[in-house]
Amino acid sequence: MAQQDVTRKLTAILYADVAGYSRLTGADEVGTHKRLGAALDLISGEIEGNGGSVVHYAGDAVLADFASVVAAVECAVAIQHRLAEGNAGLPDDKRLHFRIGVNLGEVIVDRDDIYGDGVNVAARLESLAEPGGVCIGGAVHDQVEGRLDLAFEDLGAQEVKNIAKPVRAYRIKLGESSAKAPPPAGGSAAPQQEIRFCTAADGVGIAYATVGQGPPLVKAPNWMNHLEYDWQSPVWRHVFAGLAKDNLLVRHDQRGTGLSDWEVEDVSFEAFVRDLETVVDAAGFERFALLGISQGCSVAIDYAVRHPDRVTHLVFYGGYMRGRLKRGSPTNVEQEEALTTLLRVGWGQDNPAFRQIFTTQFIPDGTPKQIQWFNDLMRMTVSPENAVRLRHTMNEIDVGRLAAEVAVPTLVLHARDDAVVPFEEGRRMAATIPGARFVALEGRNHLILEDEPAWPRFLEEVRGFLGSGGG
Repeated sequence: MAQQDVTRKLTAILYADVAGYSRLTGADEVGTHKRLGAALDLISGEIEGNGGSVVHYAGDAVLADFASVVAAVECAVAIQHRLAEGNAGLPDDKRLHFRIGVNLGEVIVDRDDIYGDGVNVAARLESLAEPGGVCIGGAVHDQVEGRLDLAFEDLGAQEVKNIAKPVRAYRIKLGESSAKAPPPAGGSAAPQQEIRFCTAADGVGIAYATVGQGPPLVKAPNWMNHLEYDWQSPVWRHVFAGLAKDNLLVRHDQRGTGLSDWEVEDVSFEAFVRDLETVVDAAGFERFALLGISQGCSVAIDYAVRHPDRVTHLVFYGGYMRGRLKRGSPTNVEQEEALTTLLRVGWGQDNPAFRQIFTTQFIPDGTPKQIQWFNDLMRMTVSPENAVRLRHTMNEIDVGRLAAEVAVPTLVLHARDDAVVPFEEGRRMAATIPGARFVALEGRNHLILEDEPAWPRFLEEVRGFLGSGGG
């Protein structure tokens, strides 16, 4: 009998349970059961209202998962506030007090249920919470600190039942606000993005985000996207926040990654272009500028040739027309075979050693914090299986003929010592697109970092190009 494939995903897990339920039912079985039913209805409504899904109920416990860590924590806090309001008019011996744990971890998906250490840790965090309280894991805390007006108490590393390694835990101080840092001098608070969903022609759900004000600038997706984690990341945030100062920036998670559907049959280049069409139509834009980074440049070229009447400008950074296996180098073939093996074997492991190989290519000059974020981002963004499938598609890209048909003002920027996409590929792209302007940036990073000299030059060039009408 063939072994069934195991589906895994990284998700935010919420586990809620009633404190002292057996004691309450012993004193008043019927009344406690009725109050539990009302509480579970309230909890379910909050979960669904915050974009989560109830996985199952087990007596007085609820298990739910969320694509968004922020939404999971907001939901947990809202549940406790609403339950506290409901308890206010009841005597102490009639009140139901839930404990809630929230964890970010990998789970095994089997039919309509989820299993694994990700769920087990969420349950252990719930047991560490006080009645009426919320306890979150270290990874959850790292994602929401500074983004939600909440105060936290660090409980340190906790030894918990049936979990091999200690679990870092934090208690949310309900009713207390965090001491938020003031906005940067001379500027307003950072803009907040809004995430929505649309559906591609083949039924795949695509997540997209909008942020900022001004003429629309749409970013084509690249290999690894996650709308939430990219927005928080010290690798990406400065890029998106900088572009959103003058434009309404629109990004989406490529199918198979981030908040978009992971279980997809079609990960072809054609599907990438169709998804871009879907997002643009959902956003309601008639004309807009199009941004491509890395693989996204090829997708943007194809879209611009299909829809020249809708694209006002093209901005490309670190891009290419030809995938690695279309560049005619035997070395590329050998390297790609080795990297594919690493993807399959090591991508999903807790130890980041395998992913570190890719990180050092993408941001060789990254700080320790940036490197750690990128290591974690890769695992959160895409499964090992989808990473391999998407990379195979990217390797076979060839839009050289289409590039010669581009009839849109185009700016091409490329780092001289890019460790992922050779400088020559960017130069070749600029030479092929009629009238394209080429800017060489100093640096080795494939993803441009905030603390390198190339960043202000990049921003200046892009703003000038978009603001001048492309001339």
